[in-house]
Amino acid sequence: MSKQSNQQWFRKIASYLLLTFIAFLFIAPILFMIVGSLKPDELVLSQASTLKAFIPQQTSLQNYRDVFERVKFERFFFNSLFINSTIVLLGLIVNSLAGYAFARLRWRGRSLLLLIVIALMILPFEAIAVPLFFQFTFLGLRNTYTAQIVPFIANAFSIYLFYTFFADLPKELEEAARVDGASPFQTFVEIIVPVSKPVFATVAILTFLSEWRSFLWALMITIDEKVRPLPLAIATFQTLPPIQWGDIMSFGVMMVAPILVVFLLFQKWFVKGVASTGTKG
Repeated sequence: MSKQSNQQWFRKIASYLLLTFIAFLFIAPILFMIVGSLKPDELVLSQASTLKAFIPQQTSLQNYRDVFERVKFERFFFNSLFINSTIVLLGLIVNSLAGYAFARLRWRGRSLLLLIVIALMILPFEAIAVPLFFQFTFLGLRNTYTAQIVPFIANAFSIYLFYTFFADLPKELEEAARVDGASPFQTFVEIIVPVSKPVFATVAILTFLSEWRSFLWALMITIDEKVRPLPLAIATFQTLPPIQWGDIMSFGVMMVAPILVVFLLFQKWFVKGVASTGTKG
């Protein structure tokens, strides 16, 4: 084996070792949480400083049963699922129509509004959280599903993703439909939507991932458990005496699991959508 071949082999091994180490750093907290959820409570933190933290010992599902006995987990899960699903579904409709209007229709003020949408992408939610809170309190909508859904349906980033995707679609598709007498809305529904599955999947996944872990607004706008979502519920649960770290880990696993399932199921569409929207516009 030549000296050059030895150097290439060494670089490859070093690269794999480095990537493996970096991957472990990202996976370690999730692995620790999963293994900790299966351990007796007294072993969760006592082994946290050793490699035994990542090795299941005396495994049991008792911690998961404890969560359902101590709090109304199924209620919190339903709240998060209902709120996020509604935001995703309504958001796909509103944001895709807005993106199509910016990309294809010509109307007065279009350029100015598009600039405003782009500017809103850099505006953090925290900047408008307090005025929004007073607005929904004045309308008597505090502690409702409506208050947790409506502010997040229209999303500047989602509109921009749709806009960049639609702007690069061949105009011949729409021209043929227009010749047949189709209206702009019919053209959008019957022609554009069927060929835009990647961007719809991308926006749906990004919206779901973002809203599933949303905490600040739920903390501000909700009062009781009836409409409390999972992020706020786990924050309350971890201070609920007696503090059982095995139960907290179990709660965390059940909260994270839907995100992992959604991403794994739609990973192919997500990667394709990110690639297509990232190279357009």
